[in-house]
Amino acid sequence: MATTSPSSMPQHQKKSLLLNNMFVILAALLVGLSRIAKSFEMIMLSRFLAGINSGVSMNIQPMYLGESAPKELRGAVTLTSASFTALGLVLGQVVGLREILGAEELWPLLLASNVVPGLIQLLLLPWAPESPRYLLIDRGDKESCICALQKLRGSHDLSSEMKEMLAEQAAVQGKTATGPWELFWNPAVRWQLITILVLSSAMQLCGNDSMYFYASYVFQEAGIPYDKIQYYIIGTGSCELITAMTCNLIIERAGRRMLVIGGYSLMAVWAVVFMVALSLQDRFSWMPYLSMACLFAYILSFGIGPAGVTGMIPTEILDQMTRPAGYMICGSLLWTNLFLVGMAFPFIVEGLGHFCYLPFFTVCVCTALYVSFFLPETRGKSLLEISEEFNKRNFKTQTCENSWTNLEDTKSTML
Repeated sequence: MATTSPSSMPQHQKKSLLLNNMFVILAALLVGLSRIAKSFEMIMLSRFLAGINSGVSMNIQPMYLGESAPKELRGAVTLTSASFTALGLVLGQVVGLREILGAEELWPLLLASNVVPGLIQLLLLPWAPESPRYLLIDRGDKESCICALQKLRGSHDLSSEMKEMLAEQAAVQGKTATGPWELFWNPAVRWQLITILVLSSAMQLCGNDSMYFYASYVFQEAGIPYDKIQYYIIGTGSCELITAMTCNLIIERAGRRMLVIGGYSLMAVWAVVFMVALSLQDRFSWMPYLSMACLFAYILSFGIGPAGVTGMIPTEILDQMTRPAGYMICGSLLWTNLFLVGMAFPFIVEGLGHFCYLPFFTVCVCTALYVSFFLPETRGKSLLEISEEFNKRNFKTQTCENSWTNLEDTKSTML
């Protein structure tokens, strides 16, 4: 059971996404009726179910999109998941305005509004084909794979793509789906796992979500009336949406490494400027405006690379048998670190004051350095080619040891 349970997620990606909508529908019903029932327990259970829906969707969607896309467009197609996540953030901010559903008496409808995308997916997803890689590699159904490819690609020549997938099938022949804990003891995916741990942790530990925590304070210090702040906060979500869409357009030209390195490097710069601006807030009248500019710049820098690329990396660097376990680790780290940062940030502010972004600055710098030294560029490469690149690093030590042994054997033979 330990080896087969994680495989149930990727092997039925479309089915999993369809069933996952039941969580959000039930969550909407609970919170929608909680006021009538006068039950806060219904609200808590509703948020728990909505969290399950979000966690499952954010893991399966990029995996499904990445496996279904051609390698030339894999980045752009997979990043549509991040773009629509940013769109959902903005729509949530808009719907939450006091003039729409943000009034006190309308909060049950506001919390239940997340059922709309769930219902849309429930209606449209059955028309989408299953992942061609799942059909060929997991099920061994070549005919269904070709039918799915034809439905996705139209009348294009499929011979080259089929050849790549058949090579992937041969590479994982005889392997079984790997459980999350098994990845930690598998030397064949050592550097892939380290990369996932670093990027998934940095996604939340970089402090981007904390900027939303600071937004109201920064806008208030800049002299914006309290009743107008909610409109400016929509601008923060809009920044992330604009950059996510921009990243979607340029990723196949700029590459994954440049976007991640550039994003975290810019975030490190803005973190320093933001801390300086906060420390000088009372000395110069224009400093609050610099803080506000840094807030937007930080979110823009996050959206242009780390926000979207991080979610697609497991699709590209792991094979068909280890990918689901990798996504489970990735998702677990994302939500765990989000919880930890949310709980710890008020204490960080209290302890470090205006220099509260120093830990986030350190995370951004270290992540940019790691990616520049250890993450190969995956743009335009087949999944098998990417695996071979990581294999060179995973088995580098073993190769060196073998070379040393062979050298000793040669010397002893000559003697």
